[in-house]
Amino acid sequence: MSFKKLMTYCLFAMILLLGAGCGDSSESDGDSGASGNDSITLKIAHTGSDTHQYNIASEKFKELVESKSDTIKVEIHGNATLGSEADAIEQVMDGTLEMTTVAPDSSLANTIEEMQLFGLPFIFKDRDHVYSVLDGEIGDELLSFVEKANMVGLGWWEIGFRHVTNSRKEIIEPDDMEGLKIRVQPSPVWEVHMTSLGANPTPVNFDELYSALDQGLVDGQENPLPTIDSMKFYEVQDYVALTAHAYTPAIVVINKDLWENRLTDEQREVIQEAVDETTGYIRTTLEEMENEIMEKLENEGVTITEPDREKFREQTKDVPSQVDGIPEEIIERIQEEI
Repeated sequence: MSFKKLMTYCLFAMILLLGAGCGDSSESDGDSGASGNDSITLKIAHTGSDTHQYNIASEKFKELVESKSDTIKVEIHGNATLGSEADAIEQVMDGTLEMTTVAPDSSLANTIEEMQLFGLPFIFKDRDHVYSVLDGEIGDELLSFVEKANMVGLGWWEIGFRHVTNSRKEIIEPDDMEGLKIRVQPSPVWEVHMTSLGANPTPVNFDELYSALDQGLVDGQENPLPTIDSMKFYEVQDYVALTAHAYTPAIVVINKDLWENRLTDEQREVIQEAVDETTGYIRTTLEEMENEIMEKLENEGVTITEPDREKFREQTKDVPSQVDGIPEEIIERIQEEI
């Protein structure tokens, strides 16, 4: 081969290599992470229906993020399409899922035991008390606990005050709970809570709850009115008792490595602002919905009772001392907020 031909082949090979290198670079950009002006897609998973509080908040979050940033897109995966709450938490921890919003006192409490706090009976007096706690130092401290599980807590959305439903009888006194098989979230605090009322606590994943009620595997469950409505539990439950025995927020978490190492300062600011603005939106929205839901339940033929909450409080007063992992000083500080 002549020297001239050899040089031509070498030059051609160099061009091919350079082209391949440029191709690899462009393929690595996009949704896998962000640095500089790179774009990223945040998948947020939840187990609620399309009309559940999780989804209402997630839709607002998506709207806000995408209006504030040209480099962030949000994909919502609801209806447990990516698995149970436990599955979603595990995926965020290992980085295969960017974000989730879950009830902190459910599966998350098995990883972050301090979150059992939200399953304690009557620890919150009313909404004003809840918000003064969650929007202050205690709320920030509780969010920080998830960092030991490779997550960052971004804020508190709303699920609401919880009430008891069942298919067997009216509930007015604590004794009316005796013997009822009540679905509970899969964390120790809820087993202690329901046992103290004489009920038989039965853990069932949220995405399997409607079927469990329909098939009679459990007699009842406890959830806020918007949940009872959005998941259509009223179709398989004849009685609602307005116990307001506990309040559950929806904690919003994101993978820690993503947050700290793969997002820009600007992207972090956009995401945090959107979470905070969604918090105010979902609180107002759900409060406005509750009166309409009460009327709807009555029209559906559901019997609604208003139990003696003070008797329920007295019956469950020893629950905090029977649950491990909840710092006593946090409970005391919450009670001082009243």
